[in-house]
Amino acid sequence: MSQAQKRAVQNYRSRLEQRGMSRYEVLGKESDRELIRSLARRLAEDGPEALEIRDMVNRTIKGEPPRKGGILKALRRSPLVGAELNLVRSGNEGRKVDL
Repeated sequence: MSQAQKRAVQNYRSRLEQRGMSRYEVLGKESDRELIRSLARRLAEDGPEALEIRDMVNRTIKGEPPRKGGILKALRRSPLVGAELNLVRSGNEGRKVDL
């Protein structure tokens, strides 16, 4: 590798390091390539979704049972949170049926 190429690689790696990132190679099945890439992309975003993915993958690898309260968390993330919904049923008894 020429001196310019070495310097370019070194600069690239230092820019990655400044962003808190690192580059590494993994071995896996060809069919998992896109899955691993999309997982890495999501984890690199480092938002709340990335934290949730990390937690889920760690628990799965360690074999821990799922935590309680998952349904409540999902409901709180729902787009309907805060929507003024009328969930009261009418008092209508319906029609008379002769059985």
